[in-house]
Amino acid sequence: VFNGRNYVKQEFLMRHRKQGRALSRNASHRRAMLANLATAVLEQEKVKTTTAKAKEVRGLVERLITVAKRQDLHARRQVLKTVRNQAVVAKLFDSIAPRFVHRPGGYTRIIRLGQRQGDAAELSILELVGTEVVTDTEPNEEEAKPRTGRRKKTEAAPVVEEPAVEEAVVEEIVDTPKTEPSRTAENSAE
Repeated sequence: VFNGRNYVKQEFLMRHRKQGRALSRNASHRRAMLANLATAVLEQEKVKTTTAKAKEVRGLVERLITVAKRQDLHARRQVLKTVRNQAVVAKLFDSIAPRFVHRPGGYTRIIRLGQRQGDAAELSILELVGTEVVTDTEPNEEEAKPRTGRRKKTEAAPVVEEPAVEEAVVEEIVDTPKTEPSRTAENSAE
């Protein structure tokens, strides 16, 4: 790119009036990846991904839900351009969109998880609002007690006594060194 005096590499120019993240992919790869992520979010209602991808796909999922709230054939065909799975589109129109009829946007939430150990990428969970698991208000007895950091003592397994085995008597044979017969014995034998 010519800047007036000389040519400058494209990577050093400022990104004025550029919308969206490139995510280190070309346009077709990026479009396919975002469509796949949006399909996964609508299918499973929760997906774990990097924060940059979650922020980028969030707008797409919100638009798909807003279009699905119209509940007509044209809306279904518009959603099918992005989400190519008939079962997911049916779930979107039959169960997801009716949940958000009275909600004017803000259908998703991003929960940050911290950094991935391998490459230190910031991870997040992108989920639909209203998919959180309802827990009991009363904690269990074991959960209510603070942990002391020690293991619970386990009862020792019952000791099974083995039948007594009779011990064999071992006789020791001691070799005494042979000595020459004394002369007194020879004399007495004579």
